[in-house]
Amino acid sequence: MRRPTVSVVGDRDLPDSDRRSELAEELGRALIGAGYVIVTGGLGSLTTHIASGARSSEAYREGHLIAVLPGFDPALAEERADIVLATGLDHARNLIVANSDAVVALGGGAGTLSEIGFAWALHRLVIAYRVNGWSGMVADSRIDERIRYPDISDDRVYGVDTTAEVIDLLSNLLPQYQRRHHGIPDS
Repeated sequence: MRRPTVSVVGDRDLPDSDRRSELAEELGRALIGAGYVIVTGGLGSLTTHIASGARSSEAYREGHLIAVLPGFDPALAEERADIVLATGLDHARNLIVANSDAVVALGGGAGTLSEIGFAWALHRLVIAYRVNGWSGMVADSRIDERIRYPDISDDRVYGVDTTAEVIDLLSNLLPQYQRRHHGIPDS
């Protein structure tokens, strides 16, 4: 049975003392414990904290951490992932990261904003922590006015404050967010 993938996007570099670092570690542990595979961009301290939390879960197994790198050198993410895809696509790799079953944003700058935008356009479940950065700015809002899911009247970027809320939203909403993008319509 396929394990659902959850991409975690956000600030590349965070001081260890930053609350977002603690949230990232909690999130990595909780996602693995709840049965998800984690996808990241593979670089920076956020990814290090996600991997540390994931590997501390009793449910963790080799292959549960995937990194999609912007460059060509897989060695850059060897300590942060089990499977490393060195795409050489630079910022364009953000589309691949956003193509998971769900995307969770934790802070972030312009790259994170592009991943959130791609996830929205691809009809993914998008969850955003209410913290500094783009995740906090888009939490609890719609990216645009398109109707992605007519049966989900409150479709939005779901804002959260805790990791427990992330897991709850994934459990309850992911089954509803199964539509796949089939290209930009001609009209």
